[in-house]
Amino acid sequence: MSHSDFCRAQAAKAQADADATSLDNVRDRCLRSMIAWTEMADRAERVAVERATREAASATTRLL
Repeated sequence: MSHSDFCRAQAAKAQADADATSLDNVRDRCLRSMIAWTEMADRAERVAVERATREAASATTRLL
């Protein structure tokens, strides 16, 4: 499981927890958590793409 997959799973759990509670403050906390986990997953995916791009450019440079 990649870091972004883990973060997405945590976001889904936080969403499920928010849906399951009847307390407003707990729901708000869970929704904030879901947003944070989603942002971390997005960031991890961007970093992975940027890393792959850098590595491909570096490999191309080494071949030249």
